[in-house]
Amino acid sequence: MSPDSVRLLNGSSLCSGRLEVKSNQSWSSVCEADFDQQDAEVVCRQLGCGPPSVLQGALYGEVEAPVWSKEFQCGGHESALLDCRSSGSARNSCSPGKAVGLTCSESDDVRLVGGPSRCAGTLEAKNLGEWRPGFLSTLKEAALVCQYLDCGSAVSIQTAHSSFKFVWSILSDCFPLRDCTTSDYMNKILNLTCSDSVRLLNGSSLCSGRLEVKSNQSWSSVCEADFDQQDAEVVCRELGCGPPSVLQGALYEEVEASVWSKEFQCGGHESALLDCRSSGSARNSCSPGKAVGLTCSDNDVRLVGGPSRCAGTLELKHLAGWRPLCGSHDSWTLKEAAVFCEHLDCGSAVSIEKRRSSRTSAWLITPECVLSTSPLRGCATTDSSYQILKLTCSDFLVQPVISVSSMNGVSKAQQQELRVSRGSNFTISCSIQPQYPGGFFQLTFTSSNTAYNYTQPAVNHSAYFLFPAAKLAHQGNYSCVYHVYAIAHNFSSESRLLSVTVSGKLKQRLSDVYSFES
Repeated sequence: MSPDSVRLLNGSSLCSGRLEVKSNQSWSSVCEADFDQQDAEVVCRQLGCGPPSVLQGALYGEVEAPVWSKEFQCGGHESALLDCRSSGSARNSCSPGKAVGLTCSESDDVRLVGGPSRCAGTLEAKNLGEWRPGFLSTLKEAALVCQYLDCGSAVSIQTAHSSFKFVWSILSDCFPLRDCTTSDYMNKILNLTCSDSVRLLNGSSLCSGRLEVKSNQSWSSVCEADFDQQDAEVVCRELGCGPPSVLQGALYEEVEASVWSKEFQCGGHESALLDCRSSGSARNSCSPGKAVGLTCSDNDVRLVGGPSRCAGTLELKHLAGWRPLCGSHDSWTLKEAAVFCEHLDCGSAVSIEKRRSSRTSAWLITPECVLSTSPLRGCATTDSSYQILKLTCSDFLVQPVISVSSMNGVSKAQQQELRVSRGSNFTISCSIQPQYPGGFFQLTFTSSNTAYNYTQPAVNHSAYFLFPAAKLAHQGNYSCVYHVYAIAHNFSSESRLLSVTVSGKLKQRLSDVYSFES
């Protein structure tokens, strides 16, 4: 049967629109009550499109054609709609908004095979009539495939080694997918997992947007009143993102989908939102701005095995697993390293180097993607490598500790503020956790009309500054700055401020020590 017997009108592509069926040279619309999911599968196949993703009236304008007078009863396997069985219908018109509106995925040229569901498995793509393993580089490209398959959001991609073979490489930022594949020859295949039942729409990254939940092949928004923090934790985990950071409506445009009719009651430990208990809700719509908008924190980055949190081996967390970043690219520079230092709030990049290690599972990130506006999570693919990256940021020194002691009249006003009796002696101590030998401490003093610096070498990572008789001139703010030359660079780190007030007469001897750590 030719595709000429069915058509989709007023849609954005050949694979979406209001359904019309042709018989006796006349086109007729079809009422929703006479058409179901299996019928939709047949229509999409007949048009050369992918499986149906949306089956809903009122999406593509009002009915102008006469109404089809039979109810279709397809099994879902037929090659054409008019091959299906049908039964008579008393219908000769459709109520407004009740004519079948159908959206099929663009074409059946990408699939996931060998997995537990159609939304997880080895990626394959079809071009020029030939199916081959598919390959893509980042979660951003994977998100397009999941969207294309109506499988929610991309959760993970994993590469596996195979024999060398021809594959279809899928290009980034390209749609429809049938125009986005190029032939390649490699010894890798790619396994992709999509979330299938949840997605975040209209956000700035894969981990933010308006929440929608899928059931019976239909997507629904969720009202804020039926969703709480524990539910959000489950969604973020299901999407492979970090914990929720913002849960608020009206962030990601108004609701266009139908509304989920149950209240979620997650414990927070579930692996998927639809695994949570739920109770019925009387809700069938959301007030404007009350659909759930969710932002999950993006995947964590850390530096481990170094002298501080701002120096060490670069690792990325995804799906609850930490892995080092692969150092196989030759073009890593301080420019790319600076992105990670900024992400960690560790200042600027000082050095980045490759270190050979035993072969290990790693995240592969291209320098080009790091410098783009993509979140770091969207740049990562799994790989194995003999090289890892070690990074040092400018703020890699820990913060020094400033403390004060006196034998003659020190009293504590409040944290980080001290009152010293005039004429009493006091000592300010600077210390730092051992990271590198040597270095020196600079005690900085500032007041309303003057500033001084006092310098002492660091002995056993400490230095002491004695003030034999407190004067009004000693009243002001003090801080310890530690300086050290290491790995061919000068580094410094400053403590918190200590405020000293000098007042009154010399009091009786005290024996107190006050220590203020950062």
